[in-house]
Amino acid sequence: MTSPFAGNEPAADAAARPSWAPPVLRGDRLEAGLRTLELDVRRRLDGLLQGNHLGLVPGPGSEPGEARPYQPGDDVRRMDWAVTARTTEPHIRETVADRELETWIVADLSASLDFGTALCEKRDLVVCAVAAIAHLTRGGGNRIGALISTGERLVRVPPRGGIAHTRGLVRKIAEMPRAPEGTRGDLAAAVEQLRRPPRRRGLAVVLSDFLGDPAWQRPLRALSARHELIGVEVVDPRDVELPDVGTVVLADPESGKQREVHASPLLRKEFAAAAAEHRSVVAAGLRRAGAGHLVLRTDADWIADIVRFVVRRKRRWSGGVA
Repeated sequence: MTSPFAGNEPAADAAARPSWAPPVLRGDRLEAGLRTLELDVRRRLDGLLQGNHLGLVPGPGSEPGEARPYQPGDDVRRMDWAVTARTTEPHIRETVADRELETWIVADLSASLDFGTALCEKRDLVVCAVAAIAHLTRGGGNRIGALISTGERLVRVPPRGGIAHTRGLVRKIAEMPRAPEGTRGDLAAAVEQLRRPPRRRGLAVVLSDFLGDPAWQRPLRALSARHELIGVEVVDPRDVELPDVGTVVLADPESGKQREVHASPLLRKEFAAAAAEHRSVVAAGLRRAGAGHLVLRTDADWIADIVRFVVRRKRRWSGGVA
């Protein structure tokens, strides 16, 4: 699937914006927007996520420890099949808690994310998600770094800890210059840059709309051999359906191609079917990579969606129903 978009319709008027809408993060409203974003993330995430729910990485750690005989009540997902086969007695593999967590973010800011028809642009949601991830992985000597890709540039922010570094990272992504129209993004190359050279075991979060060629699947699967993975899919309503407005201009910002079409019922149906098929490919690719899949939409409460995602992960890890 290419990256077809209806003409970039204006986002919702300020007077009509709900209280949970992402702040405006551009122009002369950037400073105020960043302050509002930090307050929203701290207030709402701390209020909605409590105790063991406050975090993105489930379980006691990812470093393998000693094998021991299985006991009733142990998590069968930690079975050590090699030891079990060798000894003919069920064994599980203990895990050793990491004292520090290193989180790496791959932020896709290619031209297809410079678009939004609801409450914000998709790139605004990427900035918001980075702020939330930083908040959920903060403290305890944890560090966070990023690879920011526009297709034209790939910027690396080394992992560090502390609130000053986190604020600087969020600002860096918010201020990243937009790629010229016609510049193709390369998410696969960005993921590959994170994989090589090998980094210490930790959490990797890939934020993108995942439109275009799914060449990112292979490097993402390779990355999962060492890191806990989360894929954040950023979606606008016009990515999945065409408006019933008669004639509409479809544009692919990563190739610069435009096409004027009549949005007939048949075309709208075919567009929705192609979009649904592509999104199923994205979901299957993330699932095969063993990645958690979080969907954020420009027309939905993004913090509530993050909260639901974190709670589901914790329940799944603890053996509860997701």
